[in-house]
Amino acid sequence: MTVNDTEERGKKCGKKLVPPDCPQKDTSEADGQAELSAPGSYNRQYQDRLFKAIFGREEHKHWLLSLYNALNGSSYTDPSAIEINTIEGIIYVTMKNDISFLIDSQLNLYEQQSSYNPNMPLRGLMYFAELYQKHLTRQDRDLFTTATVKIPTPNFVVFYNGSRRMPGVTKLRLSDAFEVPPETAGDFEWTATMLNINSGYNKTLFQKCKPLYHYSCYVDRVKKNVRSGMTKEKAVSEAVNFAIQNDFLDGYFKLQKAEVLNMSLTEFDQEAYDRHRFNEGKEVGIAEGIEKGLAEGRRDNALQNARNFKYKNIPVDIIAECTGLTIEQVNAL
Repeated sequence: MTVNDTEERGKKCGKKLVPPDCPQKDTSEADGQAELSAPGSYNRQYQDRLFKAIFGREEHKHWLLSLYNALNGSSYTDPSAIEINTIEGIIYVTMKNDISFLIDSQLNLYEQQSSYNPNMPLRGLMYFAELYQKHLTRQDRDLFTTATVKIPTPNFVVFYNGSRRMPGVTKLRLSDAFEVPPETAGDFEWTATMLNINSGYNKTLFQKCKPLYHYSCYVDRVKKNVRSGMTKEKAVSEAVNFAIQNDFLDGYFKLQKAEVLNMSLTEFDQEAYDRHRFNEGKEVGIAEGIEKGLAEGRRDNALQNARNFKYKNIPVDIIAECTGLTIEQVNAL
């Protein structure tokens, strides 16, 4: 599988394929620190996540096309053949030809995740239900006909760059969440393919898609800066300057510096909030578990005392009063 090389910027994955390791060119302090907040510096109704800003905007279709080609082993060269729609920040892509037929009859949905989430198959099922509803409405298809209504083949890919150690590729299955697993899970299944895009994983994919490689290198740079002790603001600012000096995404980081800074800091705060919420929930769960254990211990102790009292022929009403059990519970012993 190869990515088609063309001279037009909008029809290629990059000027040349890059090695799997991030470039080592350091960011000079002479560049100065970028402004971390620049209200009005970009005309957006909302702040995108960086992954969505890179791959999910109309002006960046050539980057999305390179990602699609790299994932599917295809060699499409016309970015205008991509129709982009979003649902709550989620990207899905329909490939069409000149008369609006779907190429490969495939409906793709891409999502970036900075934390491991085993519920992605269920989320994907819900997203695709809405996507298919819109698709069928647009096609004016009738589900109550006696003929089979054909639909595009779904393809759900999750790009994972969290801190939890995961393999290069993980297949998440809806059947793993069933309360009563079916004898044959394939009778009703929905999957999400999770690709680890942290440094050191899926190098072949990075070689085929330079935009994804640059995105991954930038995120990895921010994380390394934070681990080295930098404040989040300095960590993001240094990583942006690093990306600018290495001409990541054909100058995108330089042209949209203020926006990238704002998006990155917003994502950093959200990740910190999610971690805090998780830890807080874990602490609550531990406390609830301890309380539950103590309650069960008290109940077991009361039952044992009641048995001893009954053995000594103590009246049932007195046993109930002393142990806190009901008369019915004592009689059942």
